[in-house]
Amino acid sequence: MKDKLRTAWQGMINFIKVILSNKQSAFGAGILLVFILMAIFGPILITPDKADYANRLQGISSQHWLGTDFAGKDTLKQFILGSREVLAIALYAGVFTLSIGVSVGIVSGLIGGIVDDILMMITSVVQTIPNFPVLMVMSLIVNIDSSLKFGLILSIWSWAGLARAVRSQTLSLKNRDFIEASRILGMSKAYIIVNDILPNIISYIAVNFIMIMKSSILASVGLMVLGLAPFKGEHWGIMLDIALNKTGALFGSTALIYLLTPIVGIVLFQLGCYMFSKGLEDVFNPRIRTGVVASKRKSLK
Repeated sequence: MKDKLRTAWQGMINFIKVILSNKQSAFGAGILLVFILMAIFGPILITPDKADYANRLQGISSQHWLGTDFAGKDTLKQFILGSREVLAIALYAGVFTLSIGVSVGIVSGLIGGIVDDILMMITSVVQTIPNFPVLMVMSLIVNIDSSLKFGLILSIWSWAGLARAVRSQTLSLKNRDFIEASRILGMSKAYIIVNDILPNIISYIAVNFIMIMKSSILASVGLMVLGLAPFKGEHWGIMLDIALNKTGALFGSTALIYLLTPIVGIVLFQLGCYMFSKGLEDVFNPRIRTGVVASKRKSLK
């Protein structure tokens, strides 16, 4: 048990070292860490404001750092409180999309035959249907009353491209010597998937998880701005919807900061995801990691 804990701890330390060795990924990780901490501790430390119409659409001040909305609620507080639901929806969407896409891709590529034909036919059908219009229709049919349900809806039509890519990588791996050795030893397909295939595509899965979270935030915000997801609770999409439809922010009112706050938050999160994903390749790809270490040694000499 101690050896496993020591190995896990050492692996975490190595992960952090490789991420920090890449300035771009380190900066991206810093941005994401700020959002994660804000989503975890913000709703614990901050109490939601009550409507105060006497102070509606106030500008930036020492009391309200980012002004107030049409109901007199503090903009910064709403932004911080909304970060939890934004990240929760993106996390659920990422987990569900990866679970479906990776499972379909690996099973299809490893088993082959009629199973492969059926799964790829379903995948092709899903890929040919435009994603966002389907989400619009589903959001009208399904009552979105939780982050879990919202994430599930976002993932239903987002897995097909990932499944096809994972299938291609599985096909390139299934005839390798180490997988043939597992077959000869009588190992089950579940063992081969967990111990032989997944470790070799983990970098691709990790990068896709970050990218799926990034796109899920845009999708959830888009549905809310269009008024197609009557989500209950704080969310950046709700802030944008209110800013556009109830404050006249686009017409030069003092509510412009209320409109820009969630937009800047979304842009920063997207930037953090993009920059952090660049460093994940260094972490999971031994060749790149070896090259980074070697270049550091040369620079020290």
